[in-house]
Amino acid sequence: MKSKLTFKETILVASTLFGMFFGAGNLIFPVHLGQLAGSNAWPAIIGFIITAVSIPILAVAAIGNTHSDDLLQLSSKVSGWYGVVFTTMLYLTIGPFFAIPRCATVSFTTGVAPMISESSFRIGQMIFTLAFFAVVLFFSLKPTGILTWIGRIINPFFLAFLAILIIVALTHPGSPMSEVEPTEAYKSGALFNGFIEGYGTMDAIAGLAFGIVIINSVRGLGIEKDSDVARETIKSGIFTAILMGIIYILTIIMGAQSRGLFELSDNGGIALTQISRYYLHDIGMVILALTITLACLKTAIGLVTSCSEMFAKMFPGSLNYRGWAIAFTAFSFAVSNVGLTAIITYAVPVLMLLYPLATVLILMALCSKSFGGSVHVYRWVTLGAFIPAVFDFLKTLPEGIQTALNIPALSALGARIFPFFDIGLGWIIPAIIGLVIGLVVTRIRAAKA
Repeated sequence: MKSKLTFKETILVASTLFGMFFGAGNLIFPVHLGQLAGSNAWPAIIGFIITAVSIPILAVAAIGNTHSDDLLQLSSKVSGWYGVVFTTMLYLTIGPFFAIPRCATVSFTTGVAPMISESSFRIGQMIFTLAFFAVVLFFSLKPTGILTWIGRIINPFFLAFLAILIIVALTHPGSPMSEVEPTEAYKSGALFNGFIEGYGTMDAIAGLAFGIVIINSVRGLGIEKDSDVARETIKSGIFTAILMGIIYILTIIMGAQSRGLFELSDNGGIALTQISRYYLHDIGMVILALTITLACLKTAIGLVTSCSEMFAKMFPGSLNYRGWAIAFTAFSFAVSNVGLTAIITYAVPVLMLLYPLATVLILMALCSKSFGGSVHVYRWVTLGAFIPAVFDFLKTLPEGIQTALNIPALSALGARIFPFFDIGLGWIIPAIIGLVIGLVVTRIRAAKA
């Protein structure tokens, strides 16, 4: 039994990890963040990298450290019912509710929408998303080598095109980043707003859902001991993190500099399209549309497959794999036609609820040996994070819903109760308090035993 991967094996795992995490959605958020942050981009970059790079890598390591078979087993350390509820919510979020529909809307927004008239937008979107999900369903029901083929051919092609775009844009900036006025929210809170913006990539929760694939890859290469698996996963993750971090930094800067050419866009998909057309003209638009669509197809097929397998496992008395795949694809098609901006708008509240819960689960899993894996610690820390996360969920709902439900009053209450609530980190202190309570309860129970 070996304890370390070779350098070649490490790079292989890192490549797989990068392919799982990085898709078109990982471009639209940093580009838009750059437009928002302007001259305050550097602190925003730091916050963004924490949630979009560091936590996802730790999520994968957490699965390996606890020797869990999947997210359901890991989250069930809190309790059985919590494991089912949390796993269901997480998979629906990275599946048919948000991430899968976003694959289609990003492809349409960046590739097709700029080529058609405004009057044809709705019907064009309907036709495109119908064709997109027909392909997704076909390959989800008949697994073939398409994922491997696209991963090996399209990802390098996509990165090569992206490198060309970034180099051209950075060497011919619309405006120096230092001269771009940040939006109001980023004038004083760029670090924390960048931290929250990183939620949009959904990579931390995706890391929990897909971590078992990477863990099995490491174990398949001969690593068996949990601590060795976690260490080798993190080592491979460092290579992935460096590449992702470089891309994020450059695309955020590119987005900031684009403000010298364009007004602030509604979302990063529009911004990426504008930048590509300006610098690479029509041929750039065609290449961008092709590569992003294929990359999104790969991601969507993988998500439909993963979600269907998990739901067939969790609910064996309901639909089989085929039934779940059809249901998720049909639902994703319907959601995709509400538009990219709307999907992002409604995804934010859900992510504000799930990310604190995912983060504390990851940290507890990584440190489980230090508290003996006590269920009391898992439960109290989760409860501590959950309560303020509910307030975060409410305060980020669309404005019309907030007004109808008188949520601003609840948000004001949350700001008075929870430290750092105004910057989206109100869950940190309650989670620490939960940790203290959990440790005390664990010691008391042990003394009585």
